[in-house]
Amino acid sequence: MENFVQDVFKHLENYYYSIVDLTPKFILAIVVILVSWFIATRIGIFAGNRLKTRMHDRLLATFIARLIKSVLIIIGVLFMFKIIGLDGIAQSMLAGAGISAFVIGFALKDIGENFLAGILLAFKRPFSIGDIIESNGVKGEVINLNLRDTEVKSDSKIIYIPNALLIKNTLINYNSEGFLLQTFTVGLEYGSDYTRAIELVKEVLGNSEDVTEKDHENAAVITDVAAAGVIQLNIRYWVKTASTTENSECRSKIIAAVLKKLKENEFVLK
Repeated sequence: MENFVQDVFKHLENYYYSIVDLTPKFILAIVVILVSWFIATRIGIFAGNRLKTRMHDRLLATFIARLIKSVLIIIGVLFMFKIIGLDGIAQSMLAGAGISAFVIGFALKDIGENFLAGILLAFKRPFSIGDIIESNGVKGEVINLNLRDTEVKSDSKIIYIPNALLIKNTLINYNSEGFLLQTFTVGLEYGSDYTRAIELVKEVLGNSEDVTEKDHENAAVITDVAAAGVIQLNIRYWVKTASTTENSECRSKIIAAVLKKLKENEFVLK
């Protein structure tokens, strides 16, 4: 029994000395990761500000700055593992090139996949900040592109779409160089003066401050004859996305103006 107690105390003593030996390493590792995070954050902010002044694409500049910050943080984490003696983990994180290193390092395939998709989106440029896009059943305005997801504002809600989904699935961009195409259809009674109706619609579009005609063709055309002889008049026009805070509100105003103009001229709407 006495030998057992001695062995227990001996093991406890060994654990104590091991903890004492590791304590400075742990403290140094914590200092290294904090310093790395601080330096990475400052360099990321500095790089972001410089890139935004030198590049026309604000979205790409922000993404590159965040990429630089993430790389510096990863380097700090590798140094931390080495300091506390976990060289095996550090070697595993560096055991491949490109995709393998990142995925193994974070041990999460989803993060690596979305990260690479974010790089493709940043350089392929299928959209910019302020563009109206639709993908995966979500339609809204792009407000940010992160390393893992894209932030879209839709009906006063912020929706986060994983970057990989934007790469894998159909992506619709409704904007054209800062302009947004809007459409709606009006039903006219059979036998109406269709030419006059088209002229009135174009008059409304021409008088609207939100609608632009520069380098874009606005149109009002008859597209189909529906049931019971209803004539479908399709209206297409472009608005400046920078000039309107709520595109749905702009569309509502134009629809109301068109309907009012047609009713004032005694058109029967269906």
